[in-house]
Amino acid sequence: MKTEFAKLDGTADEEIYHRASQIINSGGLVAFPTETVYGLGANAFDVAACKKIYAAKGRPSDNPLIVHISDIKDLYPLISGISEKTQKLIDAFWPAPLTVVFRKSGVIPYEITGGLETVAVRFPKNIFAARFIKACGVPIAAPSANSSGKPSPTHASHVLFDLDGKIDMIIDGGHCEFGLESTIVDACGDTPYLLRPGSVTKSMIEDVIGHIEIDKAVLSPLSSGEKPKAPGMKYTHYSPEANVTIVSGSTEKVASFINEKLKSDSSACVIASEQTSSLYDTENLLIIGDRNIPKTIGSNLFKMLRKCDYLNFSSVYCESFDDSEEGLAIMNRLKKAAGYNIINL
Repeated sequence: MKTEFAKLDGTADEEIYHRASQIINSGGLVAFPTETVYGLGANAFDVAACKKIYAAKGRPSDNPLIVHISDIKDLYPLISGISEKTQKLIDAFWPAPLTVVFRKSGVIPYEITGGLETVAVRFPKNIFAARFIKACGVPIAAPSANSSGKPSPTHASHVLFDLDGKIDMIIDGGHCEFGLESTIVDACGDTPYLLRPGSVTKSMIEDVIGHIEIDKAVLSPLSSGEKPKAPGMKYTHYSPEANVTIVSGSTEKVASFINEKLKSDSSACVIASEQTSSLYDTENLLIIGDRNIPKTIGSNLFKMLRKCDYLNFSSVYCESFDDSEEGLAIMNRLKKAAGYNIINL
């Protein structure tokens, strides 16, 4: 398969969206930009097309897909009901990097929900995503547009590297704003749960619907045999080829420990913040962002993990970050990338 690559630049954008809609409506796959990461889209009503997503990514079939819409009216045929708290969430936030779980209607195939009776739906804020979905005229089922388990793509070049020759088209809309996948909330039952943290934070959600619980899969891996309620909950995710280790403790202890590791291993690198980068005596240094502006760290996280492979590092030592607010999403992704390999000093 030859993968078409189309860059949005304001000159032939409508032609690009038209071509993408032709591919989607003929059962093909199109990677498209969102405000979080690039998604790999198929017609959510087309079971055969959605199965192509799993095949292209090498994705386990019990890992649910998120359904993307471009207008609130497109939600209601997809669901069998909506709770009061869920309605408050979508009224307060959509369009946004927030995915909400609903009881599914009969039009949603079980093949995209991992066999669950619920469906996760998102209304992206990104204008390119909205125009693409609208042009297709159908809801778009889409996980991140990367090989399963690898760092999510925040640039079209990341998608091309992973999926060239496996999908029909890539729409290049530039760098993704947030760089971490959407927050996922399940408010179907009596107790709302945060299933995946993101840029819409726990406190922002609680300001709207009151207290929510954090699903245990956010903080630790699921047990064998447990079915994931949302994408990214069960399997190793976001991992480069290099072995990732998170090092946590005081600034001085962390820097001292990592410097010793770097002295003995020239194929190792450190991922550090702007504030601490001067503490490392090595050229194998990747600066991820400003600790005082967590969004900078989130937007660069997957880019840095991919860069580790590009530079052929075999081991990666990464500083830990504050896990409150946006930091919860950052540490959730880092822990999964490291396979929960954490050294506490």
